[in-house]
Amino acid sequence: MQKRGCFGGSVGLYKLLGVVLLAAVLGACDAPGSAVSAADQQQYLRDVEQWRAQRLASLRAPEGWLSYTGSGRLKTGAYRVGSAASNDIVLPGGPAELGFLQVSKDGQASIDANTRADARMNGQPLQRAVLVPGVAHVNEASRVQVGQSEFYLVRTGSILGWRYRDPQSPRRLAFSGIEHFPVDPKWNVRARWNPFPKPKQAVLLTSIGTPLPALVPGEAVFEVGGRSYHLQPVLDEAAPVSERLFFLLSDRTSGRETYGGARYLYAAPPKDGMVQLDFNRAENPPCALTPHVVCPIAPAINRLDLAVTAGEKFQYLAQ
Repeated sequence: MQKRGCFGGSVGLYKLLGVVLLAAVLGACDAPGSAVSAADQQQYLRDVEQWRAQRLASLRAPEGWLSYTGSGRLKTGAYRVGSAASNDIVLPGGPAELGFLQVSKDGQASIDANTRADARMNGQPLQRAVLVPGVAHVNEASRVQVGQSEFYLVRTGSILGWRYRDPQSPRRLAFSGIEHFPVDPKWNVRARWNPFPKPKQAVLLTSIGTPLPALVPGEAVFEVGGRSYHLQPVLDEAAPVSERLFFLLSDRTSGRETYGGARYLYAAPPKDGMVQLDFNRAENPPCALTPHVVCPIAPAINRLDLAVTAGEKFQYLAQ
C-alpha cells in the first residue's frame, strides 16, 4: 500500500507536485530584476512545503478543529442532553442520555450526569458539577468527557453556547487536505512597519456577528504592482507582538476562491522597521473548517483591493 502524502495523494504525486511548484518558483527567478538565487528559491519552496505539512498535521490531530461536530446556543432553562432524539440538546454522538443541564438567569450552569453515561471531568467520575464556560484568552472551559469525546460550554460576548468534540469525526477522518494557490515568491512581501505610540482599541466582528474587542499595535505598509496597501494586525493573546503579528485579511478572491470572512496570516515580529508578509502561508480560519466554532473576521481596514492569489483556497470544503 502506498503511503499517503499531505495533499491526499500518494507520495509520488506529492513529489511531482513539488517538482511542478519548484519549476514555477525557479521560473520566477528568471524574471527581470530578480536577485534571488536558485538555491534560495529551492530553500524557500522547502520551507513553504514544510509549513503546509505541519499545518495539515495540526488539522488532522485528534484535538484539531476538524474534531468539532456539534454546537448550539443556550438560554436560561433546563436541558436534557444526549445523543437520543428525545433530548433537548441532541449530541451527534456519545451516550443516549448524558445528563441534565441547568442554566440559571445569571448565566451559571451545572450538569447532573447520568450514571450510565460513564461521564468524567478531569479524569474523575462525574455525578454533578458546575460547568464554567470557556472564554477565549480568559479561561478554559469545564469539560465533560465520555471516552474521547467532550461536551462543554463557551461564552462569546453575551452569547452562551455549547460545543461537542469527537476525534472520530467523519469530517476529520475523511479529510484529505487543502487546495492552495501555486507557490509564488512574489507574494513573500517585505512591508514597512509603522508602530503606534500605544496600541489602538478596535472592535472586530465574529463569524456570528458578535463584537470582539481587540488592540492594534501598528500598521504594515507594502506595495504590489506599484500600488501601496495597508494591513493592521491585532494583538494575539497567545503570542505578544514581540513574538509574532496576527493579521486578519480579505481580498478580491474572498468568497470566490478563498473563504469569505477572512484568511489569517502570522508574521515574525518587526525587525529594523520591516515585516515579512508571506501570503503563501495565508490560512483558512477555524470557522472555514467547521461550522461549530466562532472566529473573528477581517476588519474593513484589512479588506485589500487586490486579488491575493497565494495561500490556502476554500473549494475543498465543497467535497
